[in-house]
Amino acid sequence: MLVLSRKKNESIIINDNITVTVIEIRGDKVRLGIEAPKTVTVHRREVYEAIQSQNQARARDHGSTAVTPES
Repeated sequence: MLVLSRKKNESIIINDNITVTVIEIRGDKVRLGIEAPKTVTVHRREVYEAIQSQNQARARDHGSTAVTPES
């Protein structure tokens, strides 16, 4: 894991086309802004894990049909 320190309004660039910017720091919470191409899906980890669990459950129940976040 790469660990970086950033202040408010500072950014990091991922893969030339994704920018993550620190928008606000309030106590122990940090608000991030993420700019990415529309083809890149961005989810909070808990949402991503719920989608993956749902996909696995549907694959077990109905073959290999997967659910995408856009569905």
